[in-house]
Amino acid sequence: MNNVSNLSIYAIQLFDASGKPLLEEGAEPVVPDEERIRRVLAGGVARHIENEGRYPMVGLPFPVNGESYALFVMLKSNELWMQSSREVNTELLTVFLIGSFLVLAAARFIVKPLLQLRDAAGRMAQGHFDVQLRTSRKDEIGQLNASFNEMARELAKLDRMRREFVANVSHEIQSPLTSISGFAKAMKQKRMSEESRMHYLTIIEEESDRLSRISHNLLRLSSLQHDRHSVQSAAFRLDEQLRNVVIALEPQWSSKEIDVELDLEPVTIHADEDQLSQVWTNLLGNGIKFTPVRGRVGIRAYIDDRSAIVRIADNGIGIPEDQRTDIFKPFHKADKARDRAVSGSGLGLSIVKQIVDMHKGEIRADEEPGGGSVFTVQLPLGREL
Repeated sequence: MNNVSNLSIYAIQLFDASGKPLLEEGAEPVVPDEERIRRVLAGGVARHIENEGRYPMVGLPFPVNGESYALFVMLKSNELWMQSSREVNTELLTVFLIGSFLVLAAARFIVKPLLQLRDAAGRMAQGHFDVQLRTSRKDEIGQLNASFNEMARELAKLDRMRREFVANVSHEIQSPLTSISGFAKAMKQKRMSEESRMHYLTIIEEESDRLSRISHNLLRLSSLQHDRHSVQSAAFRLDEQLRNVVIALEPQWSSKEIDVELDLEPVTIHADEDQLSQVWTNLLGNGIKFTPVRGRVGIRAYIDDRSAIVRIADNGIGIPEDQRTDIFKPFHKADKARDRAVSGSGLGLSIVKQIVDMHKGEIRADEEPGGGSVFTVQLPLGREL
């Protein structure tokens, strides 16, 4: 049994009836307490014994030739056990090193583009809207970069439109102010006939009206954009409103000998009558403004699938296809070349779009067959806006 104890991964000790150990003590002696030895000698079994924090030990009765012996077996901390521990520790260290490497790689893969995005956002906050992030990634960070680039392009476009608007409005305001100032000084310093005096006063009045329209449009657009105008919904005849707008603008289209064609079905709608009157005035005014002398403007109104449809078409110079969405943005003018001949600040269609959106409707611009442009407005007929 001594040989078995030396070869085994277990330490073995045999006690006689007096509790005396019979086997040679090894490097790790088996030393149970006397109480457990007596229990085993009496025929009991000692299980799950903790030997002062060392290795598990079990005691079993071991009768030989009618003599009672107590056999105690304990797990030894031999080389096999130590080798297993070293292998486990090595595996844990390997896992830790690989995990650390993966964490660093992931941090570089994820954090670096986020830092680039932060820096780009900081540049944009300083007014540099030309910043773009280069990426070929298709994951969420790549989508975030693509969205950031799109936002930067839109902000750059809006900033460019803002600068152009400031320049346009400055010109629009400065021109009538110069005329008013010049003709007022001329009336003070010169003696003139009544006819000349009335001519100068007429010019001053027209330029004052022009300034008033610019101021009114700016205030109205600002009010609509900040939801300060509520929709005062009431039932009215849309076709009759369109006829009234055409009559109100008769001086403009008759002076250019424009043929106005009406195709108006009876349409009753629940909406804000004053605001929609502004929509038709702006759209029809634009059509007249950009239609040549002896041109044509057509207005059609009808009902289609619980919606009121109004189409205002002209045979004027039209709108480039790539600008048919931008024309509804504030300050935008579709054709810079025609601005010098036709007055306007680029606010009329923005006001139209705001009012149509407030009525939960839609508006789009298309090309009229044969040339010109057509604006289509779709509005719900219901009471809920």
